Amino acid sequence: MPQASIIEALSSDETLVFGHRGALAQAPMNTLAAFDCARQQGADGIELDLQLSRDGHLVVIHDYTVDATTDGHGDVAEMSLAELKRLDAGAWFSAAFAGERIPTLDEVFDAFGDKLLINVEIKSSPAWGYRADKLLAECVRRHGMSERVIVSSFDPVILRNLRQMMPAAIMGFLYQPDMPAAHYLPLKRLWHQARHPRQDMVDQGYMNWARAQRYFVNVWTVNDGERALELGRLGVNTIITDEPATIIRALEKC
Repeated sequence: MPQASIIEALSSDETLVFGHRGALAQAPMNTLAAFDCARQQGADGIELDLQLSRDGHLVVIHDYTVDATTDGHGDVAEMSLAELKRLDAGAWFSAAFAGERIPTLDEVFDAFGDKLLINVEIKSSPAWGYRADKLLAECVRRHGMSERVIVSSFDPVILRNLRQMMPAAIMGFLYQPDMPAAHYLPLKRLWHQARHPRQDMVDQGYMNWARAQRYFVNVWTVNDGERALELGRLGVNTIITDEPATIIRALEKC
């Protein structure tokens, strides 16, 4: 249901499938090729990671350095967009993807904003701050994506700041079992609509609690069909996966 708003899609009876950094199992993560692969497999949306370049551009890459997923070296936050664009972000995965580039958020919205729902995960780095919050809010408004994005982060302070700038967008709190209790304290001052737990945190008791709190539940990262089916029957709203086609097939049994 890619043409629906994110609220309409999450409120439906179906469990949505989002490609984790695209279709990460079949294409180099966080590239336009990976996002298109997820689309071709039938994903409802994609999840991507967002950082800020040295010269103030929103770029889609997971690690704080470019070393693992490009042919370059160095910190993302210390490189200009032109420097980042010179890097090959596909050859490390397969020669078939040589020449793929690190995309900007603008490029992702241009290519897929009307085709896929988009979960933008903010990486909590020293480079991210008020300037980056403002740039993201402006980018979302510029592309008319306020009703088609979820903004997620492990950092509730980032979400709280973005909540003020993007009141129409859904905010999702990312978390996992080993996070210290103090990390949750800023949530007391954050109104958010979605919880993004690691998938092994979710059982019937969790879903009962989340429903009582009126949270959407979007889980990560699920690549096993049997677990996906279990989560679908529990009523999770979204499954984030490296293999959209596998999970879509599994959910057909729901």
